[in-house]
Amino acid sequence: MELWQAIILGIVQGITEFLPISSSAHLILMPVLTGWDDQGVGFDLSVHVGTLLAVILYFRKDVGALFSDGLRSIPAQQNVGRSKLGWMVVIATIPACVFGVLLLDYIDTVLRAVWVIITTTVVFAVLLAVADRWGRGGRQLESIGLKDAIIVGLAQAVALIPGTSRSGATITAGLFMGLDRETASKFSFFMAIPITTAAALIKLLSIYNDGIAVDWNGFIVGGVASFVTAITAIHFFLKWLNDFGMWPYVIYRLVLAAVLFWVFV
Repeated sequence: MELWQAIILGIVQGITEFLPISSSAHLILMPVLTGWDDQGVGFDLSVHVGTLLAVILYFRKDVGALFSDGLRSIPAQQNVGRSKLGWMVVIATIPACVFGVLLLDYIDTVLRAVWVIITTTVVFAVLLAVADRWGRGGRQLESIGLKDAIIVGLAQAVALIPGTSRSGATITAGLFMGLDRETASKFSFFMAIPITTAAALIKLLSIYNDGIAVDWNGFIVGGVASFVTAITAIHFFLKWLNDFGMWPYVIYRLVLAAVLFWVFV
């Protein structure tokens, strides 16, 4: 892989991982638009690590508090500091892990069809618009409970379907549960940490078990590109959230679906 290709692919992953615009829809377009071969599992691991480090660094104070308070709550057998929110993140991660293990082969084959990606891109654009216009309320992070964690966690499991967008599905579910925009988005970002960690570990095991050779130059360059782009995307997404809402992403998804339809159908 050429280094400039690694940079471009890292940028695409960094932007699409946390914005509600579907990374899989973009990745299916890349080979068609560029003629590049599949980047391989080693490169996939690098960009996942890059985006994981980006969200951990950006929310380092929150992550530190959630982790430490969660650990302290175990021997105390009661909520300590922000431990409740930390455990809600853990609970919300379970559905995607379970369905990911059970349906991984089906998702990677049957559900990667172009018509599935186009359909989910449109459907979840509409749902995001409805949630942002009529669903959202004023609830904040401290109010998130078990019901919220289960519903948003199931939404993350649905996002295993290509074209859905993990952040898009979880933010949409959070808004429908009455969370405000910033709270729904932050909870989605917090949920990204354990699920992205799990995805990275699975790819690492695949590399180790199958003896896959890794292009370390592409690995490092792609990882750095995804890290820088992801942390920038998170920052400006939150900065502009209340000014523009979710409508730029709704419109973008509809345009993306039209492009996919024009290119593939």
